[in-house]
Amino acid sequence: MIKYSALLLCGLAVLVSGCGGHKKQSYLHTWERPQYQTGGSNALVYFVLYGRFQEGAEVSAKTYRTGGFPEGVELQHFTRKQLPEFPFTQDIFAKTAGKNNPALFEQIKTAPECLVFRGEVHDPRNLDYLRDLVGLIMFSLDHGAIAVMDVQQVKLFDPVAWRMEIFQPDPPNLRKHVTILVSDEPDGTHWLHTRGMRKFGRPDLSFRKVGSRYEQAAIDLLNRFILLQAEGGLIPENKEIQVSSLPAGLTCHHGGSLDDPDFNNVHVEIRWPK
Repeated sequence: MIKYSALLLCGLAVLVSGCGGHKKQSYLHTWERPQYQTGGSNALVYFVLYGRFQEGAEVSAKTYRTGGFPEGVELQHFTRKQLPEFPFTQDIFAKTAGKNNPALFEQIKTAPECLVFRGEVHDPRNLDYLRDLVGLIMFSLDHGAIAVMDVQQVKLFDPVAWRMEIFQPDPPNLRKHVTILVSDEPDGTHWLHTRGMRKFGRPDLSFRKVGSRYEQAAIDLLNRFILLQAEGGLIPENKEIQVSSLPAGLTCHHGGSLDDPDFNNVHVEIRWPK
């Protein structure tokens, strides 16, 4: 069992693992990265839960498929007295996450407490850190949380959606951890771009000037690259893309910075042939 405590010490919530670290248990299946290559970046995980949390509850490691709290990830607990306005309840999050689930977004704006899971894992060879967090978040949603914000995706989940889309699939549906956004371009085409790849330590994706003729093929291509990178693969610079449903000569180019507000990450730009 993992003892989960919301006891406060200078605003820092504490989670005590009773699993003896990350010893392998028979009921824990490794989330493999079968295409893993060295040279990626650190994975940044960032989730915020909203609600009222039960103090002293114990997590069943078997029920929630978790090996404990991943090394490098911190847990913080806040009340309204400490923080009158909770993280990610305004600005872009109101426009994006709030648009997808406005009723739930209104609820988190008045929730009495929040938990913040945030940290980095060094260029991970497998996704066990994500598996462990997914389980701990599911436990929190079963014990007082009303919603979780995946900050990387700018996506809000209620307990049912998290269970169905994120927790239950084992092996995981990695595409559900990344969002493809579609933005209008001035000439009537669309800009397709992702958010969420940083939780895998890989760049996000950008594909501009996509017309309606090629939009579905472009989305399929992005999903292919999402899975490649989530499974540990790398996209080489100037890689030429060969897809029968798209014009020949498309290439991939790395750019951007971690401070880019469109991605909160570096990204790979897919360019049309000249």
